[in-house]
Amino acid sequence: MRRKVVTRWLAGSATVVAGAVVALALQVPNASAATNLSLGAGADGSSKASGTSYGNVKDGNVNTYWSPSGSTGTVSVKWGSATTVSSAVIVQASGGGSISGWQLKNHDTGSVLASGSSAPSTINFSSTSLRKLSFVITSASGTPRIAEFETYASGGSTPTTSPTSGPTSGPTASPTSNPGTPTGAWPSSAGSVSISGTVNVSGTFDGGMKTYCCIGDGGQGESQDPMFKIANGGTLQNVILGSPAGDGVHCEGTCTLRNVWWNDIGEDAATFKQTNGGTSYVIGGGARNGSDKTFQHNGNGTVSISGFYLKGSGKLYRACGNCSTSHTRHVRIDNVLVDDIDMLAGINSNWNDTATITRVVVIGSATICGKYRGVAKGSEPSYLGEGWNDANCKVNRSDVTFR
Repeated sequence: MRRKVVTRWLAGSATVVAGAVVALALQVPNASAATNLSLGAGADGSSKASGTSYGNVKDGNVNTYWSPSGSTGTVSVKWGSATTVSSAVIVQASGGGSISGWQLKNHDTGSVLASGSSAPSTINFSSTSLRKLSFVITSASGTPRIAEFETYASGGSTPTTSPTSGPTSGPTASPTSNPGTPTGAWPSSAGSVSISGTVNVSGTFDGGMKTYCCIGDGGQGESQDPMFKIANGGTLQNVILGSPAGDGVHCEGTCTLRNVWWNDIGEDAATFKQTNGGTSYVIGGGARNGSDKTFQHNGNGTVSISGFYLKGSGKLYRACGNCSTSHTRHVRIDNVLVDDIDMLAGINSNWNDTATITRVVVIGSATICGKYRGVAKGSEPSYLGEGWNDANCKVNRSDVTFR
């Protein structure tokens, strides 16, 4: 028998759990997360669209954003004195143009610290002392929307060609907003929170690395309720999902899952339902003990997965092959470590899905990019085979290391 759903909205600073009022910090706790240096910085840029502001990229609010006056432009964060930075996180708001070219520059010297040809999420570079860091959009399909330009002093370094070779033992010392390179280490729980039904998240919810448990039966039933339901533009961060966790996390629109860990995947770890054509982000975190899909993409747009660790599952990502609407879907997978899985990404080539895959380490063996023929709801998609370096599977064999 399914549990009765008890719904509570976490847009403020407190909620009622099991009859008691529990304070919920909505900023990243200093004891458990790296400091976002942008929060205390200034901001400027080359141009801004009407109704947007440079300051929106460093206000800690993913519901505000900066846009250039056209498809290209620059936004910068700056400090009054030299500041050491080694990583940045670019969080895009939904509804904007898709970035197809960018550079991260040391404005003091003009040197390019990093660059790319698709929308970035976490950018690691050599530790640099500077007073102004600039994110330069060199090409895009329309007018991009940058919600947050986060910067961090630690956790980044010159990117390696692939993640580390395998898991290490013991928990991580402290979780950070910048995922770094996944090692297979599992975080320690900061405590337990008992819930009896779906927790609805509006805005940003920081769990302080506590374990939230439990709903559902831990099985593969499609009708289970999610543990967290995130409104469009919302962020869930620094949370451990205990077991059972029902149907995991549901993103009703675009969302950000930062440093989220699943002790037991159950049915799915997270389901992305966005229909606004935007990008959802999985930044850091990890999941284990699954039998089918980890991240299920039912809507459209893009899911970006970076710095993630997966142990024991069927697939890291699956673009729905028989949902009620046959969307074109895209996934970007970078800097991940997977162990004992069957497939990294499953996409529907007849619907022009794409998987862009870089810097992957596989412990054991796995299909990297599996192509399916998507079908109407009520039928089952057919498997077409593995793809490498083609129109759908944008991955070279040199991007993947098998251990």
